[in-house]
Amino acid sequence: MPSIEESLELIKRGCDELLLEAELVEKLKKGRPLRVKAGFDPTAPDLHLGHTVLINKLRQFQELGHEVMFLIGDFTGMIGDPTGKNVTRKPLSRDDVIENARTYEQQIYKILHPEKTLVMFNSSWMGEMNAADLVQLAAKHTVARMLERDDFSKRYAGGQPIAIHEFLYPLIQGYDSVAMRADVELGGTDQKFNLLVGRELQKHYGQEAQVVLTMPILEGLDGVQKMSKSLGNYIGIAEPPSEMFGKLMSVSDTLMWRYIELLSFQPLSMVRQWRRDVEAGRNPRDIKVAFAQEIVARFHSQAAAEAALADFEARFRQGAIPDEMPEFTIEATADGLSVVQLLKQAGLAPSTSEAMRQIAGGGVKLDGQKVGDKGLMVAKGSTVVAQVGKRKFARVTVG
Repeated sequence: MPSIEESLELIKRGCDELLLEAELVEKLKKGRPLRVKAGFDPTAPDLHLGHTVLINKLRQFQELGHEVMFLIGDFTGMIGDPTGKNVTRKPLSRDDVIENARTYEQQIYKILHPEKTLVMFNSSWMGEMNAADLVQLAAKHTVARMLERDDFSKRYAGGQPIAIHEFLYPLIQGYDSVAMRADVELGGTDQKFNLLVGRELQKHYGQEAQVVLTMPILEGLDGVQKMSKSLGNYIGIAEPPSEMFGKLMSVSDTLMWRYIELLSFQPLSMVRQWRRDVEAGRNPRDIKVAFAQEIVARFHSQAAAEAALADFEARFRQGAIPDEMPEFTIEATADGLSVVQLLKQAGLAPSTSEAMRQIAGGGVKLDGQKVGDKGLMVAKGSTVVAQVGKRKFARVTVG
């Protein structure tokens, strides 16, 4: 097993907060594998890279020799997590929960080692609780403490309803840690309150309190808002290899480092070397290619990653894209920049109407791909090669 110093460096990689580091050190000193928990409500059956940030951290704990417990909240999923919500969240049906949980199990093993992963369902213990047990659990926390939670306090102050069952959610999530005897629990920054409830409940039940490790919410392709299917700024782990590769190549050079920190399994020593190389003049595109291939290989195969790279490069060659071209940085709103405005402001079209005419005629390409939608938005933070006809090119960064 790695030294405590080596373990801490990997565990803290990309994390937002570790509560409390001194307690984690004491647990590591005992020399036994830690029981590491992360819970997932089966509300979204198709994962994107933002969902995998926590799962990647679980994988790192596995690499360090610890026991990973992947909890599917089939019981809590039927309550509905109120975290971050301004209104009561609609609970899932039992059929929805079962179907989504099945999809989770199929997808997580693209990241986690199956033989080192214990998949658990909190209905296993919550389903055995009777009404008296639940009342006793509720007695271990106060309404005042619940109202310290940001989303609850805002709704209470605004006169919006808070159903009693929503108070049960953090209690049940906390009790999961008791039932699983967790040493460490992972969660997003928005889950901090719930994770700390787990610490308090473990103390009530005479257990050693778990260490809490929160991970940041991953930004989407726009580099501004969190990755979300509803916002269209996501990369799905089930997307075709070429589409996944192309999206990763489209991220800004700044956002690339954020993605590498949270999504890559390359050792920190390699990432530091990449940074030094770029500072010394190496093209960031080389690093982006290596990272994109790693991600595609993880969710598809190495052969698929090689094919995606070949396809990406072929599209550039077929478009006869020159090495030298004008470069522009164009400011945009949070939603990005329309392709029509991009062409106009980069001087590739003299007017909005001409830009739309060129798109309608099939004469416009972005990164070698023909544009057919006049309403297409280019994400903020992206750098693209725009082409009109056979001779007009510009490299545009959407600022």
